[in-house]
Amino acid sequence: MVLLAAAVCTKAGKAIVSRQFVEMTRTRIEGLLAAFPKLMSTGKQHTFVETDSVRYVYQPLEKLYMVLVTTKNSNILEDLETLRLFSRVIPEYCRVLEEGEISEHCFDLIFAFDEIVALGYRENVNLAQIRTFTEMDSHEEKVFRAVRETQEREANAEMRRKAKELQQARRDAERAGKKAPGFGGFGSSGMSGISPATIITDSIMEPEKPKMAPAPLRPSGPSKALKLGAKGKEVDNFVDKLKSEGENIIIPSAGKKASEASKVLQPPVNTESVHLKIEEKIVLTCGRDGGLQNMEILGMITLRVSDDKNGRIRLHINNNDKKGVQLQTHPNVDKKLFTAESLIGLKNPEKSFPVNNDVGVLKWRLQSTDESLIPLTINCWPSESGNNCDVNIEYELQDESLELNDVIVNIPVPSGVGAPVIGDIDGEYRHDSRKNILEWCLPVIDENNKSGSLEFSIAGKPNDFFPVNVSFVSRRNYSDIQVAKVTHVEGDSPVKYSIETSFVVDKMMLQVCMAIWLGCPKPCSLELGGRKYLISGGKRSTHGSSSVKSI
Repeated sequence: MVLLAAAVCTKAGKAIVSRQFVEMTRTRIEGLLAAFPKLMSTGKQHTFVETDSVRYVYQPLEKLYMVLVTTKNSNILEDLETLRLFSRVIPEYCRVLEEGEISEHCFDLIFAFDEIVALGYRENVNLAQIRTFTEMDSHEEKVFRAVRETQEREANAEMRRKAKELQQARRDAERAGKKAPGFGGFGSSGMSGISPATIITDSIMEPEKPKMAPAPLRPSGPSKALKLGAKGKEVDNFVDKLKSEGENIIIPSAGKKASEASKVLQPPVNTESVHLKIEEKIVLTCGRDGGLQNMEILGMITLRVSDDKNGRIRLHINNNDKKGVQLQTHPNVDKKLFTAESLIGLKNPEKSFPVNNDVGVLKWRLQSTDESLIPLTINCWPSESGNNCDVNIEYELQDESLELNDVIVNIPVPSGVGAPVIGDIDGEYRHDSRKNILEWCLPVIDENNKSGSLEFSIAGKPNDFFPVNVSFVSRRNYSDIQVAKVTHVEGDSPVKYSIETSFVVDKMMLQVCMAIWLGCPKPCSLELGGRKYLISGGKRSTHGSSSVKSI
């Protein structure tokens, strides 16, 4: 098989990325790709078309085509196998199959293409080997760096120890009324009481922090030194040449990371002299079979007073909770007043709340195994289909009063098998090939968007996709405990205040239920998440006499 070129092009025949494996001019490859869409017959589904000189083997990629240009005497079966490998490589580097994303990762794709084909002939590699070759990860380099870092730490520790010894010797000399020993250098008069061996050591080791001598002025001529972080002229000239030839150069903007950080960092709240924070965290663990193993809600109201005039105040609480949370006030808060009138105030009304200090005045806790209290349910259904595994994940908002933002469902995927093939999806997804995680991203889940699903297929076993972790943020609290108003102790006049509410995930996980494995009367082994476990015999219960040990 002689492979002439591999390219990703649009449906109109415009080349986005093209790698030629034999001597071929740019005009020639652009002409071949421009003629490719005109050769495809409508209404028929084929994987190749032929001309008098070449054969096109192609596969649609949404709005694009992955095209291999080969000779007519090549083996079509080998061509199709090579085409499938090329098509699996592209999602490894591009999250979405769009023209802009392909152009941004064009060099990564070219490097991967070179690992598949060399001089027109297919190399015997798989997707995992291609990823390893392109990453150029070296175990020897890691060992060398670890040894070097250890040596540097030991040298720094020895330097600090010597510096302390010299400093202590200088202090002892000053107490005894003698002249302090010098720290090296030629012609020093303080070396008389020190042995030659100590002189050599002191001249090598540095003191604490020597005074910096003023740097001599350098001539203002052009410098030939290497400037780190500066864009070289060679790069600018190369880019200018590409632009002059009509290439579309996409330069990633420097503010891209800043824009991503701005999505995470919320804008600051306009705070008043009395500022309240209502914070809730949820810790939830569900089994693979759907049973709730543990759910715990921890909430707190924090008060911050920044003006002495508003120190003597009371908080009016509206407790609309119907889930059975347990409330607890601060020891300095009047519990009787809170129980009778739902007011938070100090036991001594003459005292003020601390100024410029965050004080937790009320906290609550809810622990339950009632499945009806779960705010968001996640169901994961992996099923084996030949060598692959079809996974269907769906979510449903149980508490419609909540609005969950920035929801991320982290699904572990097997390593070394390539990117998952996404089917139907609500929202967006990201595949992290280094961490072997598929992130399902949902901007908002509320009563208008209370359910959704994700379907994907990848090589693996059902146990490889657990545990599933969920994270989200919400500006509505779960327990429906609110601050109605804030008033002064004297006169009951209202006080202007600001409030900040957040409901976040501390830990929310859907894990593998081990109960089905603990019914073995004899010791058996279980492979889970790439690790093997030895299970001793026992009863069919998660609290029975069975034990699980990692092999």
